[in-house]
Amino acid sequence: MSWLYESPSHDPWYNLAVEEYLLSQAKDRVILYLWQNAHTVVIGKNQNPWKECRTTLLEQEGGRLARRLSGGGAVYHDLGNLNFTFLMPQDWFDETKQFSVILEALGKLDIQAEFSGRNDLLAGGRKFSGSAYYKNGTAAYHHGTLLVNADLEKLGRYLTPGKAKLRSKGVDSVASRVCNLSELNPAVTVDTLKDALREAYRFLYKDWKTLTLTEGDRQAVDALAARNRSWEWNYGRKLPFSLELEDRFPWGGVQIGLEVSAGRVERVKVYTDAMDHTLPEKLERAWTGRRFTPEDLSAGLEGLDQATAENLRSLLHRADL
Repeated sequence: MSWLYESPSHDPWYNLAVEEYLLSQAKDRVILYLWQNAHTVVIGKNQNPWKECRTTLLEQEGGRLARRLSGGGAVYHDLGNLNFTFLMPQDWFDETKQFSVILEALGKLDIQAEFSGRNDLLAGGRKFSGSAYYKNGTAAYHHGTLLVNADLEKLGRYLTPGKAKLRSKGVDSVASRVCNLSELNPAVTVDTLKDALREAYRFLYKDWKTLTLTEGDRQAVDALAARNRSWEWNYGRKLPFSLELEDRFPWGGVQIGLEVSAGRVERVKVYTDAMDHTLPEKLERAWTGRRFTPEDLSAGLEGLDQATAENLRSLLHRADL
């Protein structure tokens, strides 16, 4: 039996919770899940958020960061992007058949596409869809993005690392040239693409029924969504990296090395020619153990003199954390 579920929400933490819950329900069925997130960067399971995304800029502009279960690179989601997930028992997993649903739907919209070597879909040599996979031993899912009329300027702005020298043990995203499907056919919208996907899914999986979540289902989803919203889930994973900050101010030059793990500063090393010989000790004490966020690090500067604290806050701001 095949099922179709379309999320009514644009909340990334909720939608990823639905996806995880549906995986637990896919032991004897195939489910196609269609969903959209508003103004979100989604990172892979093993990625370092600060390496992949301008997290502060994203949050300042009302965006959200979410971590998924699958591997792969960081992606930007807005309402011009449609996400798909195929969920099924692990021994039913058929990547070719799953991709065929997408290609069949695009064919109905007069768009010719092809696979690439990184589980992406291309049209005219440009990427409009990337995929990732997850298996839990009994069930599996294949999910991906479909760029319809996404804001590509924001995609580039949030996913381009800043100038801070991050050396991460996480997994780097692969930069790719991308395009919207609406560039290839102006008649394509999220709604027309959904219609085409429903038809293609019915054709290749013979038939499907609409899936409805019960009150018990929704309670289970809400519990997963609460975890997905947490700072510990999105930022607190043990992906060690280091950051170097350097500048010269009226009171002297300073070089600061931070070692970060599980989203907290574990070690601080300060080199400076400032007349205040206590500055390194004060800064090391102020920042060690703090969360690696501009707000927490800035708050830790309150014990310094005002001019020094303001200069160091400006250095944090320029580091583009």
